[in-house]
Amino acid sequence: MAEMDPVAEFPQPPGAARWAEVMARFAARLGAQGRRVVLVTSGGTKVPLEARPVRFLDNFSSGRRGATSAEVFLAAGYGVLFLYRARSAFPYAHRFPPQTWLSALRPSGPALSGLLSLEAEENALPGFAAALRCYQEAAAAGTFLAVEFTTLADYLHLLQAAAQALNPLGPSAMFYLAAAVSDFYVPVSEMPEHKIQSSGGPLQITMKMVPKLLSPLVKDWAPKAFIISFKLETDPAIVINRARKALEVYQHQVVVANILESRQSFVFIVTKDSETKLLLSEEEREKGIEIEEKIVDNLQSRHTAFIGDKN
Repeated sequence: MAEMDPVAEFPQPPGAARWAEVMARFAARLGAQGRRVVLVTSGGTKVPLEARPVRFLDNFSSGRRGATSAEVFLAAGYGVLFLYRARSAFPYAHRFPPQTWLSALRPSGPALSGLLSLEAEENALPGFAAALRCYQEAAAAGTFLAVEFTTLADYLHLLQAAAQALNPLGPSAMFYLAAAVSDFYVPVSEMPEHKIQSSGGPLQITMKMVPKLLSPLVKDWAPKAFIISFKLETDPAIVINRARKALEVYQHQVVVANILESRQSFVFIVTKDSETKLLLSEEEREKGIEIEEKIVDNLQSRHTAFIGDKN
């Protein structure tokens, strides 16, 4: 008996079919070039509490890790499919929030023939020209595709479509699942239609568990791919055990385990038979090195070995 599709009960977002085609073309084109492709998921998912939603359940994820990692993967020669939360951190752009360039950029003269020229002091936007150049080079080469989601339902449908797009690449596909996905949701059939009124007194909501899509991803959607999940905890005493439990249950390749307060300075790379601590020294931090550079470098080496084993 065929297993039930765990995504079927969630409403399909508008445009999902079109994005599925775009992602499939992107993966097929890069696969034909012999290029490795990584799906980077990034940011948090929003869970509506009403059918015509005013209130949501959300989380703190900014998407910084996913955006920074996407930059490093591009620099390493990967094609990057970037599935990200709307208005979360975006590769290259997240380093320059609007409040920095609004005060730094200024028109260099009147617009001529529809061409607007801007100028800025180099020290006012350090690294801006290099970031702009890197983004535009990736866009011109066709090695970067950004796909936006907002709600949990959006994410689940688009993740399934992305997996189906990357599946034909076999072991050359990598899944870097850095998005902070909600564990709980309210089924559409149980949502109030209109805004929940505060006049009704204290609010009590019963939520259901979100299906764990790592299982169908590993078993059915992309069974030959190299798959990395993330495990964030607040208790250092349990993080490694939780990572190993995930590997045991889902049978994927790697868990990146980290602690909330120190997630930007060290992580553990956990596999079924190894545990590697990646740590940023104070000197490295002063030089502007980011932990994502070490994570991606480590995973790239593991991916190379994985492809060699499969071939």
